Amino acid sequence: MKHTASAHDVYRYGRRPLDAIFAPDSVAVIGATERAGSVGRTILWNLITNSFGGTVYPVNPKRPSVLGIKAYKSIAEVPDRVDLAVIVTPARTVPGVVRECVEAGVQGAIIISAGFKEIGPEGVELERQILAEARKGRMRIVGPNCVGVMNPLSGLNATFAGQMALPGSVGFISQSGALCTSILDWSFEENVGFSAFVSIGSMLDVGWGDLIYYLGRDSRTKSIVIYMESIGDARSFMSAAREVALSKPIIVIKPGRTEAAAAAAASHTGSMTGSDGVLAAAFRRVGVLRVDNISDLFNMAEVLAKQPRPNGKRLGIVTNAGGPGVLATDALITNGGELAELSERTIGELDAILPPHWSHGNPVDILGDADRERYSKSLEIVMNDESCDGTLVILSPQAMTDPTTIADELKQYSRGTGKPVLSSWMGGVDVAAGERILNQSNIPTFRYPDTAARMFTYMWKYSSHLKSLYETPQLPTGDDEADRARAEATEVINAVRSSGRTLLTEFESKRVMAAYGIPTVDTRLARTADEAVSIAAKIGYPAVLKLNSETITHKTDVGGVRLDLDDEDAVRSAFEAIREGVLRHIGTNGKSVDDHFQGVTVQPMERLDGYELIMGSSIDPQFGPVLLFGAGGTLVEVFRDRALGLPPLNTTLARRMMEDTKIYTALKGVRGRKSVNLEALDNFMVRFSHLVVEQPWIKEVDINPLLASEDRIVALDARIVLHEPDTETLPKTAIRPYPSRYVGEWTTDKGTKLTIRPIRPEDEPHMHQFHSRLSEQSVYQRYMQSLKFSQRVEHTRLTRICFIDYDREMALVAEKENGTGEPEILAVGRLSKEPGTNEAEFSVVIIDEYQRHGIGTEILSRLLDVARDEMVERVYAYMLPENAGMRSTCEKLGFDVVAEDDLYKASILL
Repeated sequence: MKHTASAHDVYRYGRRPLDAIFAPDSVAVIGATERAGSVGRTILWNLITNSFGGTVYPVNPKRPSVLGIKAYKSIAEVPDRVDLAVIVTPARTVPGVVRECVEAGVQGAIIISAGFKEIGPEGVELERQILAEARKGRMRIVGPNCVGVMNPLSGLNATFAGQMALPGSVGFISQSGALCTSILDWSFEENVGFSAFVSIGSMLDVGWGDLIYYLGRDSRTKSIVIYMESIGDARSFMSAAREVALSKPIIVIKPGRTEAAAAAAASHTGSMTGSDGVLAAAFRRVGVLRVDNISDLFNMAEVLAKQPRPNGKRLGIVTNAGGPGVLATDALITNGGELAELSERTIGELDAILPPHWSHGNPVDILGDADRERYSKSLEIVMNDESCDGTLVILSPQAMTDPTTIADELKQYSRGTGKPVLSSWMGGVDVAAGERILNQSNIPTFRYPDTAARMFTYMWKYSSHLKSLYETPQLPTGDDEADRARAEATEVINAVRSSGRTLLTEFESKRVMAAYGIPTVDTRLARTADEAVSIAAKIGYPAVLKLNSETITHKTDVGGVRLDLDDEDAVRSAFEAIREGVLRHIGTNGKSVDDHFQGVTVQPMERLDGYELIMGSSIDPQFGPVLLFGAGGTLVEVFRDRALGLPPLNTTLARRMMEDTKIYTALKGVRGRKSVNLEALDNFMVRFSHLVVEQPWIKEVDINPLLASEDRIVALDARIVLHEPDTETLPKTAIRPYPSRYVGEWTTDKGTKLTIRPIRPEDEPHMHQFHSRLSEQSVYQRYMQSLKFSQRVEHTRLTRICFIDYDREMALVAEKENGTGEPEILAVGRLSKEPGTNEAEFSVVIIDEYQRHGIGTEILSRLLDVARDEMVERVYAYMLPENAGMRSTCEKLGFDVVAEDDLYKASILL
């Protein structure tokens, strides 16, 4: 029987990598002291006065005891195994301390000490030494230059903060230690509780990805809120956020929107900060919600925990005063939301219950004398309007208003229609009782209506982000045409690199574009005026001549573009004029004009009967290749109407990039002009993103102008710049594209021809069918529990199975055609990396009628090949005792299979 079970469902069989930091059984404070006001004393005091159920060992070579507890001269002298070391010694001593910890078997460390990369090269070298020592023992490190870590649910307080955080469900991570202490003070006033409270410092080892993944697995953490100054390992962050955000909100405040703030952040953390626009695009891509101020961090954590997410951005507002409704409307529109346009039916129903002078529109002003019944009926009618995606109810205290009884009446609507309900009870003490009733009923309450409206806009933005969370684009797989395209483009690029150049000519650039199916205007190369005349006669007048140069990037700067050439004389004159323009440009730099002038390209004159767009890509220092789309032409830098995105794209993501630009309104058709071919533009952008992903030597590429009209999309000009020849490490994409290298054909022991390939988002309906063909026994052996068919094929679950992050896990499906051209999945094998380790867990499940055909052995063998490619050192799985078939398969492939409690564990070192 070819099935295995996931140990992720059986936590008792192993601790998670960061448990040594968040759930230690023993802690050593290295640098503990009794000096009043010192960090070493404060941390020790916090550990011993907040019971976490473990033992604390002070380490101080100069004292026999600290705060009445026996002290040890070094970590090596501590008589018991230590899980966590909190290091509070001078920076220069830390590499040696870490070495001693590794030798003593310590699995986790928090380095409080400062004086590392934030001070310059000397600190960078210290960090290199620390990390090298830690890697010898697979020790995980938080810090350096941090406040520490709290686990309020267990009582662990390994920080030098003044108080222990309240227990709760929010996982808080901050890159700023000072902000941690401020947030802690604020949390007591607002009664906000935490499942984890982490000062991450400069992220020498443990970074955003590690912590997001850890807290994502923690059932007690309902939301993750982050103060971020730099992204660190972008792919790790994107990978973890993409996996976790579907099940729990990740909310980030990131300073650095302005150049001055970005510079300050870089100075503080010793890290580079990339474009804020790129960061915003990255957050959207993985479902992370970005907010603008600290209070919004926790407001959104509360709102998303209490209310369903809206399906759109249209808000209905019910208020007993006009002014607050206007304030809410302004905040709504300013932040990108919309007022719901109430239907005639809704207006009629409101007419029937409201006084004649109500507002007769949205916001729905139910007037100052509104009682509990008027509020209740109005809210219910507005909530049920199909145009409303959510509702905000506002109460302004007036003489005839009873905030408490109205709140008590409205609590029944906390989750009535699946749409969010927010409230604003304006006032102080008089409305406090009503606020408590609403909050306890899971209707979030805000003191000001504009704040509530802003929270609604955040909610729909979050919903919008999640819709594309797992839409990993598919790159061409096993397609001969796609393979030829890559080969042809690579040949052009390699030829340019061999010549020592980094700049492709326009002619070469368009050859690369054409290889990827990107439509370009007919472009031919002429090295002499006679050749130009001959080509122009063939393609027809009017013609265009453009400089073909291996050194000059922008042709218009040297007069290198000549348009509307109607005859032979015009072409000859244009050729000479372009050559003379190059000569003037180079001046007397000692080179001949031939070094910069390699002739011209001749093209037909295209009438600009459409819109001029730009499509480009450049390298971001944090996220690698980034795509740009927007309004193009000669004024592209003036209007700056553009959107950013991360490759690779699919058509949905391409359309969303378009929607983020002002010119998109025109592209859809405006003032009698028909819409451009948006589907063709979608496909163009997807192909362009494939080019960027598959040709890593490209440093910059842009198509400007890109002509888009009703009947065609065509690149009129193109420019490609390569990385310098001595570049040692080429930037990688922040999101890993479809791994086509793992696609292959195979024939079973019984002659069935199969394709084995990585899973795709489009496989969801096929996985539904796959699960319908699994027996109860197969399901039980795979999951170690009985799961109903309806549970296994629930949309959200299948989404997570099919829309995977290839950087974190690899799922291979074995499929055959079912005779109608549709694929039929027979088996699925999955390899899941354990974050922070070099280990991965595998699982395999096969439909019953195809078991014992050799499929399990082949898939597991291929998973081991993937593991080797991905630098995994150990692969393992747990399985039930009765799963003899899988045990036999593992033994055949070289696994060690041993009994472990009531399961078998198979493992292999690669």
